[in-house]
Amino acid sequence: MRVHQDMLGDILRLRLVGRLDSNSSPELEKILLDEIAAGKGVVLDFSDLDYISSAGLRILLMGAKRAKQRGTKLALFGLRDSILEVFKVSGFLKILNVFGTMDEARGFVGG
Repeated sequence: MRVHQDMLGDILRLRLVGRLDSNSSPELEKILLDEIAAGKGVVLDFSDLDYISSAGLRILLMGAKRAKQRGTKLALFGLRDSILEVFKVSGFLKILNVFGTMDEARGFVGG
């Protein structure tokens, strides 16, 4: 997996490309938790993510908990149907802030 970072004003967008699994999740964990600890709102762009494992789901849950503790926001958008199904089955749609578009996710994080 590759993680592309860019700033949208004061919001960090992380675009995930490839597979988020036990091999690649440590990279995302470090970036995500460091940025949340710095007080940044984060938007995760799943448009180019092909696969997510339980290790990847764990990182997202950890990020959501840390964001809540820190008083920042974390949002996701662009989930492909296969990943959306994983989120539905695992109950993560009730836990995480998932949006259909970048503008919606950005509005949530920045608002």
